[in-house]
Amino acid sequence: MFGLTPFNTNPIRKSNSLNNDFYDMIDDFFDNSFFPRNLYNDTFKVDVKDADKEYTVEAEMPGINKEDIKLDYNEGRLTISVSNEENVNEEQEHYIHRERKRTSMQRGIFLKDIVPEKITANLKDGVLRVVVPKKEKSQNTFNIEVN
Repeated sequence: MFGLTPFNTNPIRKSNSLNNDFYDMIDDFFDNSFFPRNLYNDTFKVDVKDADKEYTVEAEMPGINKEDIKLDYNEGRLTISVSNEENVNEEQEHYIHRERKRTSMQRGIFLKDIVPEKITANLKDGVLRVVVPKKEKSQNTFNIEVN
């Protein structure tokens, strides 16, 4: 496996120990991008506020462009999806190791009694703010005649 050599290491001392080489090989294998490091923490943080006339959803999305965000509302569930792929267009040769970052995250929030046609979203300073208007509550009082 290829890797970067830290600045303050002594390569002679490191190669004297077969145990260190074995453990380094195991570390390199399990540190590979084939194995995600945080399966449960690789998502974005979301805050949901419930006001009288609307819900406000704020999601932290540093480094994400608005073109990479998709919002859907279906059957009472607001879904925020992010798909982003890092592109490197360097035309240099002799690479030993190159990595790219691909981000794909999704969160779903159940919101009831809303007006989906009036949902608005804005991305500013790495925070996605989604305003979800609620349906107006019926304040009709009916008098019922007793016979």
